[in-house]
Amino acid sequence: MDKIRICITTLEYPPDIGGVGESVHRISQMLINSGYEVHVAVFRSKQRLVSDGSRRRASCTSTLQDGVFVHRIKSAVRNQTTEIQDFFSDVYFQLKCLHQKHSFDLFHAFFMNETGYVTTLLAKENDVPIINSVRGSDLHKHIFNPKNHAQIAWILENSAWVTFVSRDLLKRASVISPSVKLKSSAFWNSIAPINFEQFPTPSLINELPGIVIGSSGRFRDKKGIEFLLDACAHLSKELDLTLLLIGDFVEKEREYWEQQVQQSGIGNRLRITGITSRQEALAYLPHLDIFAIPSLHDGCPNTLLEAMLASRAIIGTRVDAIAEIIEDGVDGLLINPGSTEELIAALRYLATQPELRKKLGAGAKTKVTQQLAPSVEYQNWMNVYQRVLAASESVLLGEISLV
Repeated sequence: MDKIRICITTLEYPPDIGGVGESVHRISQMLINSGYEVHVAVFRSKQRLVSDGSRRRASCTSTLQDGVFVHRIKSAVRNQTTEIQDFFSDVYFQLKCLHQKHSFDLFHAFFMNETGYVTTLLAKENDVPIINSVRGSDLHKHIFNPKNHAQIAWILENSAWVTFVSRDLLKRASVISPSVKLKSSAFWNSIAPINFEQFPTPSLINELPGIVIGSSGRFRDKKGIEFLLDACAHLSKELDLTLLLIGDFVEKEREYWEQQVQQSGIGNRLRITGITSRQEALAYLPHLDIFAIPSLHDGCPNTLLEAMLASRAIIGTRVDAIAEIIEDGVDGLLINPGSTEELIAALRYLATQPELRKKLGAGAKTKVTQQLAPSVEYQNWMNVYQRVLAASESVLLGEISLV
């Protein structure tokens, strides 16, 4: 019997850096281990912009990576500026060719923008069920572009199933498209156990005096880092501390963040690692006294789960899965997003309470290993896939009997 063929579309996939790519890789491995044949199609509109003046035809390069058939799609560059509709047209054609070759039984798009529309259109035209997975910024940020609203609503209406990484995201989708309530589920990402002792000592460890407050990721508008800069600058007048940012600012916002650093007055209390490997980023976590994630919105960030595994005392905001996972006072502290005053108070409190930091860190590790284990996420995904595939088979059998 042939394996069921699943095609996942995504904006990134390892070795690309990003939480969505990590999630797609993790889920792909789950599906392979369950006997599915998994294809991953990777495309992103920024690939249409070529600064060196070169031209190219549209292409799809396929490789086998950890048992997954990975197809990296690029649009053509025919002139100096590739219009967005030309990009999507090229991607659609390449994705259609893949479907003609492999006859996928199910499509699954990660992120509503870009991947969601093209994949849903192709799936509906070919009577193949489509799952769309909302990750965060697609409904928290891109929905505010008026050009995206109708498209997102159409995707939600035409999905066989929609998954969310937080209940907040499901609630917003239900406002846009009420029918989503009948064909959706919200569940968190998972994370496998990590042995932090296996990592070598990271490079900046000897430059981190005092209480070490850290955050990690690709720092951008949604992360609320400006409030962390202000809070640490304020507290540095009364506490010996270092703010360690594990990662770097996204390039398109760099000038803004450089300005924020300067205006905060944090001075030499700040250390920024720059882009590192995931292994080096993880190696820093056990050296933090406090892990701060002051996001304004954030889906279900992998960096939170990593800090929980490292038994760190966490300060998070009441947004998305952060507020759902962290129980205030039990396995972390919660504050309102955008509040420098609340962040200052929480940081001051933890900085002076080493036993509480230890207690919260232990609680965080217990929760992440029990409630966010891969086995829990695996069962959630199997329920979704089996339900969608069974519904599709029932529809097909119904059509056959009518004939």
